[in-house]
Amino acid sequence: MAQPYYPGPPRHGPYQVLPPRYRQLRKTALVSIVLMGLTALVTALQSALMWRSYDEVKNFIFLNLTEDEFDGGLRALVGGSWVLNLVGYLMFGTCVAYLLWLWNTRENSDFLNSALAPRPPANPLPPGQGMHRRSAGWVIGSWFCPVVQFWYPLQVMQDIVTASAPLEDPGAARSQRIRTLLYSWWAAWTGYWVIVLAGLLTGVIGFFVFVVQVVDASEDPEGSVQFYGLQDVMVQIALWVDIGFTVAALLLIVATVTSALLMLQIGQWQQQRVTPPAVAPVQYYQPPPSFPSYRPMS
Repeated sequence: MAQPYYPGPPRHGPYQVLPPRYRQLRKTALVSIVLMGLTALVTALQSALMWRSYDEVKNFIFLNLTEDEFDGGLRALVGGSWVLNLVGYLMFGTCVAYLLWLWNTRENSDFLNSALAPRPPANPLPPGQGMHRRSAGWVIGSWFCPVVQFWYPLQVMQDIVTASAPLEDPGAARSQRIRTLLYSWWAAWTGYWVIVLAGLLTGVIGFFVFVVQVVDASEDPEGSVQFYGLQDVMVQIALWVDIGFTVAALLLIVATVTSALLMLQIGQWQQQRVTPPAVAPVQYYQPPPSFPSYRPMS
């Protein structure tokens, strides 16, 4: 198998910008996919624990707990704190690995569409220019910038897919399969975070309102009727939070599967384009075999 071509450093000028170069994606992609899978698995476990602790949450809301059981009721509100911490650690590791893969993929796409590539396109772009709507800084910044984080990352991925498409089939990036993977991944990912953030915000606000009402009811006996009505509302909120987190876990699984398929497809396309075409063996001329000269019969 032919080895990929790696351009050397610029020959002139100490302050010239280094040209893009190809970076291997296989290890980073595998680490990202494994971490994404573990995160989705632990998130599903978190959702199951939340359903398992639903009765404990109801006992906490209706104050059917002793003083010793109060701390356990607080932990039951999140279905097990150790699982929640594990989800946070895995999510952080997945974020680092995925952004590293995305950055390298973006640099590879710039390299593959420049004249430095072993198989440059028909109209190669100069080093430093690419086929992207956003600058390189948005590869990472788009995920953390408010408001634009709902569509900039999708544009970044769309441009990477388009710039990585095989030269023999440039329309592959616009195929129905790739479009389905792209939009399914992004819809599931954004849906997951909308549900999680809305559920956390609802749970935190409801918890503080509940604590305030408990204090008011203990000081004012006439407020007990209002407090009992709040208890029923809090039980309904806890139920909907559990349902929301279950849906969010399913969306995260969908986002994990579609993202993994996209990563593998992009890596395959880029590896095909960085591999120089095989050179056909040279056919040397060989004279036909000689035949014995004709000798007339005597």
